[in-house]
Amino acid sequence: MGPRRIVCLTEEPTETLYALGEQDRIVGISGFTVRPAVARKEKPKVSAFTSARIDEILKLDPDFVVGFSDIQAEIAAELIGRGVEVWIANHRSVDGILDYIRRLGALVGVAGKANAYADGLRRGLDGIERESAKLPRRPRVYFEEWDEPQISGIRWVAELIRIAGGDDVFPELAAEPLAKRRILADPCEVVRRAPDIILGSWCGKKFRPDRVAARAGWDAIPAVRAGELHEIKSPLILQPGPAALTDGVDGIARIVRAWAARNA
Repeated sequence: MGPRRIVCLTEEPTETLYALGEQDRIVGISGFTVRPAVARKEKPKVSAFTSARIDEILKLDPDFVVGFSDIQAEIAAELIGRGVEVWIANHRSVDGILDYIRRLGALVGVAGKANAYADGLRRGLDGIERESAKLPRRPRVYFEEWDEPQISGIRWVAELIRIAGGDDVFPELAAEPLAKRRILADPCEVVRRAPDIILGSWCGKKFRPDRVAARAGWDAIPAVRAGELHEIKSPLILQPGPAALTDGVDGIARIVRAWAARNA
């Protein structure tokens, strides 16, 4: 049977359980959840990302709580101390996301459905990668997760850029799991690495290409000169779940293919 009353502290377990047809098990979600849109209408919102209404969660009588990352360690510890079973995933890669989906499915008793869903997502990524291999040129891509301070993309983002046909200009930073380790010590390093495309996904606020283009010295960057500054909405790429492996990578691939067509 598996757990029947699940609280999801982040969006990716909610999206995954809906995709598996197991949404009736969910009794509470994160206030930041936007996918699927119906979840916001159907489920009570009981947490942010770094905080949660513990008493409200306990009122829901959960038999399983799912969260993500060390940032939610204090929430998890408090719930565990109150007798609740908690699982905090800490994946940071494309393979990690697929494994997460499989493990979550197994934990709630629907391993077969979860494996089939993950296999389908993998086939979709493989298809994008095959098409990308046909591109005549691979663009150099700078992904910006935040602007003040400037933070480059995390590992799964860099991997999806590669799958979509581009090359992340900060691969050494992408390997760092924590955002504070991906802060650019010198923003002029972006100028030196000369990306052909700049992708912005400022978590929680709108990307402003005009502000990026106006940064001192950035007018020398090929992407700025060509107007190749694009937004990928943060719900599509910054949560390590199904969205990133579907709409997120699709959005990157469209931008990369359009660039390749203009620069053939």
